[in-house]
Amino acid sequence: MPGSVRRHDVIGHVARRIPVRPGGACPRVAVDGPDGAGKTVFADELAAAVRSLGRPVVRVSVDDFHHVRAVRYRQGRDSPQGFWQDSYDYQRFRGDVLEPFAPGGTRRYRPAAHDVDTDTVLDPPPRTARPASVLIVDGLFLHRDEIGDVWDLSVFLDVPFGVTAGRMAHRDGTSPDPGHQGMRRYVEAQRIYFAACTPQQRADILIDNEDFEAPRIVRTTQAPRSPQEASDRSAGGKALDT
Repeated sequence: MPGSVRRHDVIGHVARRIPVRPGGACPRVAVDGPDGAGKTVFADELAAAVRSLGRPVVRVSVDDFHHVRAVRYRQGRDSPQGFWQDSYDYQRFRGDVLEPFAPGGTRRYRPAAHDVDTDTVLDPPPRTARPASVLIVDGLFLHRDEIGDVWDLSVFLDVPFGVTAGRMAHRDGTSPDPGHQGMRRYVEAQRIYFAACTPQQRADILIDNEDFEAPRIVRTTQAPRSPQEASDRSAGGKALDT
């Protein structure tokens, strides 16, 4: 697992906070944050940490549930409102992922509904997750009203737009200036999201991820600890300063 000792400790803290549900139920975990916040890397590292605790994991990205381009751009290719309202197919995401992992769900899920490169709608064969699998989802807007109430644990990676724009420029070749016209669709859509849903407050764990090597837990709820975390503490494990 890449990263510093501090990063390893923060990710381990989140992994131990994921609850264990009775009867083989599957906890659902969200890793949210603006474009360029480091969600995918964080979620992948979190998945590895959860597996190291002996728990099965299913990884899904909401980016595999985009609407087709005709829907995504119907309000204009540069529209922040369009990016906020039309990017993702939440009906498919709920039916293919969230409901199968809900309490009493079948655990038969489909990991993707759309190929963004070819703009093709997908209908892959369903997969069946193991009982008690931890579903870890990364993506934008995961605390919005349509899906914000389903998470057993949610994380928001808080990173300034000046930093995320630089990361996006390195990744996508976009402008490193968050005020650039070409960045308006993405930055202003995030501001709409922040105003409408206050994800920094809704998240169970708020993490400052500006320094990739040294993320910092800003706020965490005092939810009931998982048996693993309780065991670690009773054995003398040192809790993070949150």
